[in-house]
Amino acid sequence: MFTGLVEEAGFVECILKSDGAIRLSVRALLCGAGCSRGDSISVNGCCLTVVDTITTPGVEGAVVSFELLQETWNLTNLQYAAKGDRVNLERALLASARLGGHFVSGHIDEMGTILKWEKSGSDHILEIGCSAQLLKYVVHKGSIALDGMSLTVASVFEGGFRVWIIPHTYEVTTLKERQLGDRVNLEPDLLAKYVEKLVAPMQQ
Repeated sequence: MFTGLVEEAGFVECILKSDGAIRLSVRALLCGAGCSRGDSISVNGCCLTVVDTITTPGVEGAVVSFELLQETWNLTNLQYAAKGDRVNLERALLASARLGGHFVSGHIDEMGTILKWEKSGSDHILEIGCSAQLLKYVVHKGSIALDGMSLTVASVFEGGFRVWIIPHTYEVTTLKERQLGDRVNLEPDLLAKYVEKLVAPMQQ
């Protein structure tokens, strides 16, 4: 479980694909510290399990490796990642930590598409296109995780939604590299799905 508060943007070291297996390695400064095999880290919003950690004397941070399911590869924008690209990282939530964002499972529903991305004063406006299936879980002032970032929905329109990006979020995440047409990982608030399942039998 995560909060959607990105701790740092790490760098992709390499992606290896062989015999159907996919291995992603990321250099992390903060999230790599004290990282152990079996730990969970959110990478662009995807909950991945650490399978290996390599530290080098005199080199800051660590190279953390993950094994990806084919479904994760197919459903997320990690399939577009290349060596040197930045990815949003967040370690799993501690029970004693403050919940500054919202509960994020790290299970991506689909990829959205950037429709609008422009500066407005000191902030930025970001509009994302998504499917009608996902959009039904998105509400005005509700929460949504976008590439692992917990964001508040500013408005909802046919075919998508809008969020505002404050300077801090812009500076510490991968948003600096994003352009029109880029794909982003989306996870709507999990509570909406539970409500839908509970209400469905009543409507039959």
